[in-house]
Amino acid sequence: MKEKSVIVERIDNLCKEKRMSYYALSYRSAVPMSTLIHIVEESTANPGVLTIGKLCGGFGVTLSEFFDGPEFESIERFET
Repeated sequence: MKEKSVIVERIDNLCKEKRMSYYALSYRSAVPMSTLIHIVEESTANPGVLTIGKLCGGFGVTLSEFFDGPEFESIERFET
């Protein structure tokens, strides 16, 4: 699923940008390490906006800033 891999790419890029390990992100965001690993390994069906919001708190960015990353530029609209 394209949108899920874009979210993982954004998390990875923010970790690199902030020089933060997954462990540090998990601790700072209060998202369990197991949940974070399920997200980045793409084994979770849907990361959920609340979880992404917590991760944003760990990164020190807003949801808007998270989704305004260059990783999302190629996505115009999701059809259901």
